[in-house]
Amino acid sequence: MFSVPLAQEPQIHNQLRGRRLVLVDIENVVGGAVHTAEEALWARQEVESMIGLQELDQVIVGTSHIGLFSAFAAWPTSRLVVRSGENGADLALLEVMESENIHQRFEELVLISGDGIFTEEVSRLGGLGVEVTVVGHNDGVSKRLSMAASETLNFTSVIAQIGDVA
Repeated sequence: MFSVPLAQEPQIHNQLRGRRLVLVDIENVVGGAVHTAEEALWARQEVESMIGLQELDQVIVGTSHIGLFSAFAAWPTSRLVVRSGENGADLALLEVMESENIHQRFEELVLISGDGIFTEEVSRLGGLGVEVTVVGHNDGVSKRLSMAASETLNFTSVIAQIGDVA
């Protein structure tokens, strides 16, 4: 296994400055499975307006198979992770959080979801020095998740406005 001598850790941490991972639970943003490209585009616009996506951000969108093509239409340069069934999108994103050494690769994580299923992993990553921001709908962010995050932001739009985009 690769290990870094302690003297080199600050240098590596400095190389991570500004690296941000954005995990989007698109189903949480739109309030259910994504059925249309318009819904997925609305979700992207909401995320961009909240956090100001940057060119070097790595964006990973979690969805079920139902929303795969619509999500791809709105997020063509992003990585999509797909899992179906109950909490499918959540579980696909959770797998990324647990298995991809985020704390070694990113200084900041923005989680676009209010689901409590992410609480333990957000807490673990925060303990490893990752600044975690959670973005969700008003009254839609788990209290435990909000407490585990470095910062919590709320969308200003409501889900019902999606129809205005179509």
